[in-house]
Amino acid sequence: MGALGVTLLLAALDQTIVSTALPTMVGELGGLDHYSWVVTAYMLTSTTGVPLFGKISDLIGRKIVLQVAVVLFLAGSVLAGMAQDMTQLIVTRGLQGVGGGGIMAMSFVVMGDLVSPRERGKYAGYFTGVFAMASVIGPLVGGFLVDTLSWRWVFYVNMPIGVVSLLALQRFLHMPRTRHERSIDWLGSVFMVSAVSSLLLVCVWGGRDYEWTSPTIIGLGIAAAVLGGLFLAQESRAPEPLLPLRLFRDPVIRVSTGLSFILGIAMFGAMTFLPLFLQVVTGASPTRSGLLLLPMMGGVLAGSTMSGRLTSRTGRYRIFPIVGTGLAIGGVVILSRLDADSSRIHSSLGMLVLGFGIGMTLPTLTLAVQNAAPTADLGVATSSVNFFRSLGGALGVAVFGAVMTSRLTGSLARSE
Repeated sequence: MGALGVTLLLAALDQTIVSTALPTMVGELGGLDHYSWVVTAYMLTSTTGVPLFGKISDLIGRKIVLQVAVVLFLAGSVLAGMAQDMTQLIVTRGLQGVGGGGIMAMSFVVMGDLVSPRERGKYAGYFTGVFAMASVIGPLVGGFLVDTLSWRWVFYVNMPIGVVSLLALQRFLHMPRTRHERSIDWLGSVFMVSAVSSLLLVCVWGGRDYEWTSPTIIGLGIAAAVLGGLFLAQESRAPEPLLPLRLFRDPVIRVSTGLSFILGIAMFGAMTFLPLFLQVVTGASPTRSGLLLLPMMGGVLAGSTMSGRLTSRTGRYRIFPIVGTGLAIGGVVILSRLDADSSRIHSSLGMLVLGFGIGMTLPTLTLAVQNAAPTADLGVATSSVNFFRSLGGALGVAVFGAVMTSRLTGSLARSE
């Protein structure tokens, strides 16, 4: 479990360490209009890769798939650090996202294989705690590296952690290596990637690069709907579907994946654009903006630890997603009122409430799905939670990008 924790730290750290460096990256490479794409490219590839990694691991084994994910992530990190313009950065972030999505998905899948159902709540809380710890130190380390070295080091710093992760997995993770002669739903993968890409383009371009009623946006919307329908049709008849539709007959899995989608919007949207707001509107340095994010990350850590321990102690967990989702929505509402005149108490309270709600809910949703899914579908079922969370995150980054661009413009105009 320690080897898994180090591996999860690798991907979790990247999701937060980049946030405080993004304004500097954009300032050096140019292209503020493409700000959200640095994150969206990562989220898109990690989202579409999550169910594929889960399915492949069900067929050929968990360990080798997890190690491949780490290697892809490290390759993307090196190339992103070497990027000379925004296009290169966006493309290499996409490669990094493939590996990052695999790491996030496989860490929880392997945990489900190794731990009994009664203990999964505790370890899911620990894993979310690793994510929260990375969320606390990530913005601080990212700001420090930008202020003292270069934004490129937010990618290069992944290398030593990645090497330790690979060594730990090879040395300590012992799992049976299985191989089944089954097919992979490549056609379904193409439909899914195309549908998600079209939907994201609608969210990113609509109302900013193109009018909502323009042929481009309408065409992309129709393409997303048609490709989504083709994906569902393919999954209903494929012998080895990427996302088995039968899983969603279970109300626990339906509700858990739906909540994961909603919380993904809130979590990744806030994590990406709060540093931009703090640096551009309030004038905070990259390091200081990382410090100002501590209430949110501390809330995630406290919420995940509390819910995980109480779940293992009592065996009950239904209350946590209910209360946690309500708190997360409340935190988003508070943060939506931020402007150039808002106090630190206002922003800190919103981040704390949002973080605590997310921490209470996300690990519990993974636990609920793992307990509800058949053993043979454990990998793909766990990946489905991560898939919908990542899909929500990708949409959240796109939507928050449009909203924050408008809000930043208005705040800066008033401050002048």
